[in-house]
This record gives sequence, C-alpha cells and structure tokens, in this order.
Amino acid sequence: MKGNATERHEMVQRLRTEFPAALQLVLAFDDCRIGVRTNSLALTDTLREYFSDFLSDAPAWDMLVTAHEAEPPQLPHAFMTKEPDPGKNKIKEEFVDLADGRVVRKRLTGMVFVFGGEDSLAIGPCLDNANQVINFINNRFISWKLRQGCLLGHAAGIGLHGCGLALAGFSGMGKSTLALHLMSRGADFISNDRVLLREDGAGLFLYGVAKLPRINPGTALNNPDLAGVIPPQDRERFAGLAPEALWILEHKYDVFLDHCFGPGRFTLAASMAGLVILNWQRSPAPTVLREVNIRQRRDLLPAFMKSAGLFFLPEHGEEIDHSEEVYLERLVKTRVYEISGGIDFDRACDACLGILAECRDR
Repeated sequence: MKGNATERHEMVQRLRTEFPAALQLVLAFDDCRIGVRTNSLALTDTLREYFSDFLSDAPAWDMLVTAHEAEPPQLPHAFMTKEPDPGKNKIKEEFVDLADGRVVRKRLTGMVFVFGGEDSLAIGPCLDNANQVINFINNRFISWKLRQGCLLGHAAGIGLHGCGLALAGFSGMGKSTLALHLMSRGADFISNDRVLLREDGAGLFLYGVAKLPRINPGTALNNPDLAGVIPPQDRERFAGLAPEALWILEHKYDVFLDHCFGPGRFTLAASMAGLVILNWQRSPAPTVLREVNIRQRRDLLPAFMKSAGLFFLPEHGEEIDHSEEVYLERLVKTRVYEISGGIDFDRACDACLGILAECRDR
C-alpha cells in the first residue's frame, strides 16, 4: 500500500520533533560515516560500548540514524506480514511500503523502523531492544555497500596480514566458532554473520559488518580466550553437559572481542583470499579441506547466498540481482574450499591459516 509522495519524510520529521534526539555519536564503517542520535543516555552508552572499535570524531557523516526511546507508536497503516525465511515458521516482522520509503514493525517488541532516502529512524522501547537498533544501524551500512555494487553473503570473516577469509556453512556448522578459534591463533575478526564482496581488479575485496559474535556455551567452554563470556553460575550449570548437548544448546552470549582478545582485533576489510564452506558433521571421519570448482558444486551455494531482506529498499528504479548466476560470477574470482568429514576445529584452523599464508606469500 502506497501513501503520498512525502509520507515517510513527514512521519520522520514529526517523530523527531515529538521525541528530540540530542545525544550523538559517529561511527566509521570503512568508507561510510554514520551519525547516530538518540534521546536516551543509557542507549547512547550501550551503542558506544558495542561499537567501541568504530567510534569516530568526524564532524560530518554520510547518513543519519535517529533512535527514539518511546512507547511503540500507533500507526494507521495496513501492514503486511513478512513471511518467515525457509526453515522458519515464526512471523517476526510486518511492513508497509510508502511512496517514499518503508516502515517495518517488529511484532514481538513493537519496535518501528522507518527508512528511505536520507531518513533512517528507529522508535519504541529501544533500550530493551538495543540489539534491534544495532542491527538497524548495520543494515544501513549493508545498504550503502550494496549500492556500491557489493554482493551480500551469509558468512563470518577473519583476516591476517591483510588477507581475508569468508567462512560460510550450512545451519549450525560453527562458522562463528571457527572464526573465534582462528582469533586465538592470531587472526583478526572481520564479521560474524554477513560479508560483502566487491570486485577488486583480478580478485575480490571482503568487507565485514560491525556485529559482535553471539555464541553458544559450548564455544566458550572449549576456548580459553572466551572464559569470561559465561557467568560463573552458568559455567557450572553447563560444564557437566555432554558435547552433543552443548552443540545443540540455544543459549547465546555476546562476545566483546576487545575483552577477550585485546583491542584493535575487529577490522572490517581485507583482500579476499578465499571462501571456506563448512560441510562437515559430528563423526570420527577425518577433517578434509578440498578446493572446489564452485560452478561444478552449485549445491554449496545456498550456504553462502543471502537475501538483503526487508531492510534493503531499492530506490529510483534500481534493481539488485541476487541470483545464483550473480553469485557464481563473483565467486569464480576467488578460491573456494569445502571442509568436510568430521568436525575438528583445530584441523580446520590449520587449513584456514595455510590458505592465508599462501595469500600472504603470493
């Protein structure tokens, strides 16, 4: 359902006037500067801590996001439901498209996000749902990069000596766990769950998103560098569980990387050395790394392909193609590897570090 040609802008201006946001920070994500203004000191402090690696003193920015702590606004629009992603059955979001933008509402929390053109606004119980505000800010950066011609991928990312690896995997394969094991072996963190690929001469350049990893207890219990992530009472409760139970346990913790690995270990860009796709299973079989021809292994593509979702809004008639052919055309410009066999994070780390060493020596 479309509204009048200035409805989004008028809505944003009205809400910004009603709930003035005077507190400010500036974030620097690669070439994108995002100004963030809020009306809540607690929310500003939460965002400042979360994005501590990307704070900037730049006097200007490329886009402005405002986040307003308030009761969820009552809107007159007829919202449409966003169908769950494949394999999911819970409806989490609803939306309405305006002539000049889009409004997304979270069903569970009532958080509302308005965006389009130069406007980006979040309103509702922001402090209680700071993760949704963080995701909204990161989605503004993803949109920025997509409009520069980047391709979105579902993967973690790590880097070493200027070379980066994207780590993809089918659901529950442990890509974030592998990324954190690689950090313990000296690599830097580039991204947790989304990467962006840009053509760079003969190869690709890898960009990350400023989203901290969220891990299950088993990941923390098996990595000494993550010892402080789990509160002592939880550690005692989980320590006696069998490895199989820990593997499937859904109880997430944010990993503040500077607390665990020291400052300066979260970067957002590197020259791409390759894509590693985890396709292993819990078995005694040996862990095997193979380079694959991705055109001959289209079955691996779904592990990496990712839709931009509701928070990317095409503008001015633009179209972004996310077909298999587009992914294939981009990925043939880098090396693609499959890790199969049994799950062994130490061997997987050795394999990934070997790929990065080859990239450094080239």
